[in-house]
Amino acid sequence: MTDSANPAIVIPDHLKPADGRFGCGPSKVRPEQLAALAESGSAYMGTSHRQKPVKSLVGRVRSGLAQLFSLPEGYQVLLSNGGTTAFWDAAAFGLVREKSQHLAFGEFSSKFAKVTKGAPWLADPSVISADPGTHPLPRAEEGVDVYALTHNETSTGVAMPIKRPAGTSAGESLVLVDATSGAGGLPVDVSETDVYYFAPQKCFAADGGLWVALASPAALARIEEISSSDRYVPEFFNLTTVVDNSAKDQTYNTPAVATLLLLAEQIEWMNGQGGLAWTTARTADSAQRLYTWAEKSSFTTPFVTDPAQRSQVVGTIDFTDEVDAAAVAKVLRANGIVDTEPYRKLGRNQLRIGMFPAIDPADVEALTACVDHIVERL
Repeated sequence: MTDSANPAIVIPDHLKPADGRFGCGPSKVRPEQLAALAESGSAYMGTSHRQKPVKSLVGRVRSGLAQLFSLPEGYQVLLSNGGTTAFWDAAAFGLVREKSQHLAFGEFSSKFAKVTKGAPWLADPSVISADPGTHPLPRAEEGVDVYALTHNETSTGVAMPIKRPAGTSAGESLVLVDATSGAGGLPVDVSETDVYYFAPQKCFAADGGLWVALASPAALARIEEISSSDRYVPEFFNLTTVVDNSAKDQTYNTPAVATLLLLAEQIEWMNGQGGLAWTTARTADSAQRLYTWAEKSSFTTPFVTDPAQRSQVVGTIDFTDEVDAAAVAKVLRANGIVDTEPYRKLGRNQLRIGMFPAIDPADVEALTACVDHIVERL
């Protein structure tokens, strides 16, 4: 069934969420962040990133993240331009000594493995795969010096707990965790990782084009070790350069200053509300409302069948064949409720709902009422 044979469906205002943005990245930006950006005037924008005003923004980001994640002793907050995709290249150049192991269970968790496989100076990676909607587990493997995990698979709505693989030795084997859509919205003990890295356009409600990494002393030592070798590393991907510049509260290349300000404002809002304990309780509340509705509804089921593997920041909901999820998403969009479409390459009859900390759990519940209203009329 499609909506083309139906008259326009209007959702009553009393059913609608207060904010209709449910995208999985770029995600909802809080109005207060935008107001802070507008009110900053020329204090930051259009000024040198090597001078105190912009460096103070970087300092706010670094100190705020150290507080949010209760950063263990010796860990450092690194940041550079390019987003997570650029970080994968930087890691292939500057963190993988010879061989990596990757868990692949969706579109994004498989991409880092493609990078290391294509790097001629590295051995072919070990890849442990699982069907979309589930996640595999890492296993200790001789010769592997980097274990690459993904905290949250954005394409499928699967989240995995982060633990060092059993049987691996800290320091000799690094644990790198892609937390692009999970950081700030999922519980984590950073000490179980050596590099916990992410971009700011998901839970942190800023723009893309930047990557942030929480790096352990072992990771910092590995960066220095590889930098001192004869491996060629392009300057843009040189992690030693990132470490040096981050310590000075700056980036090697000119950053997007607006992104830094939005990011700093979001981090300080998170910490002001109660830190990671508060943000994760908020996303868990949203997830409970979404999945409870999906399990009770006659025309929906959660795509991720194992409740323990369901993400509390990205929810994927399958629809029965009798209901066209694309038609539902189209009507939602016509009513100002946007970005509920599924990940295109997954190709399922479903909706994908962002539940990041900026999104009010009450708005998630209102969204489910809107879907019910639409389906009754399709």
